[in-house]
Amino acid sequence: MFLKRKKEWKTVPEYDLKVAVIGGGTGLSTILRGLKRYPLDITAVVTVADDGGSSGSLRQDFKVPPPGDIRNVLVALSDVEPVVQELLQYRFSGVNGLAGHPTGNLLIAAMTDITGDFASAIKTLSEVLKVRGKVLPVSNSPLSLCAEYEDGSVAVGESLIPNLDKTIKRVYYNNSEPIAYREAVDAIMEADMVVLGPGSLFTSIIPNLLLGEIAQAIVRTKAPCVYVCNVMTQPGESHGLSAFGHVKAIEDHIGMGVIDQIIVNDEEVREETLVRYRAMGADAVSLDQKKLQSHGIAVIKSRIVAYTANGEVRHNAKKVAATIFSLLLDLEEME
Repeated sequence: MFLKRKKEWKTVPEYDLKVAVIGGGTGLSTILRGLKRYPLDITAVVTVADDGGSSGSLRQDFKVPPPGDIRNVLVALSDVEPVVQELLQYRFSGVNGLAGHPTGNLLIAAMTDITGDFASAIKTLSEVLKVRGKVLPVSNSPLSLCAEYEDGSVAVGESLIPNLDKTIKRVYYNNSEPIAYREAVDAIMEADMVVLGPGSLFTSIIPNLLLGEIAQAIVRTKAPCVYVCNVMTQPGESHGLSAFGHVKAIEDHIGMGVIDQIIVNDEEVREETLVRYRAMGADAVSLDQKKLQSHGIAVIKSRIVAYTANGEVRHNAKKVAATIFSLLLDLEEME
């Protein structure tokens, strides 16, 4: 019955619900691949704080915001042939000047130079790639992320932050006055639901919330804010944090009462996978349900684990998207 209705939506959409998904890294693109199967008006708001690898190199050489996370989101939401997606993700090898650069990153940098504007470049490429929905940078300028650790030390640069194996107290920008991209703020205010994550807590999710206008929009919007909690902790970033600990870290940066619902994994992670992750200093995120509920957050439990070919844990895009869409339908029925 579900599949039958889903086919009907492709020809005669029954809903025009707007969802703003905020984040970065592989987690964001994974969820968007699932959401684009539904009749939703999707806006992806993407972090621009990356300073490592190809993104960092292009950022430094051409003074453009880092294109890597944007590239992944464009590919995730595009409706072009698989060979075009493969082309955008192709990474040059060797030791010459192109080594390590994905074609898509170079294309975004080139289009930024042509249009004179990062956000305009993304809009143009979105049309070419037949992107479902909108892809917006959280800011139209590159942002420099810093971290202060519990021992008082400081790291400058997003790529360095998780590598020091210290407990993070807070992250912040050393830009004097980081400005949020106006369309990103508007998308949050107009959304029927705001989704945070999944992704690296301190380097993919919270960086978007550090821009005052973005945080204010999430607080002011009438739309519920749903946090998709990570399945596993991340060494050097969220080691030892429970589901409530993830929420608390977000609240420590932008205030209490922001998150209305949390989607958490309700499936056992394979034992052999746990052994391998624990050897690397990671573990399954524990669920402290009573703490979350007493905090006024509705807990949505779902079996959302997926595994890559080499055994890495990921979110199951289809299941997470189905859970989010179900929550949206519940909102529609309440109106």
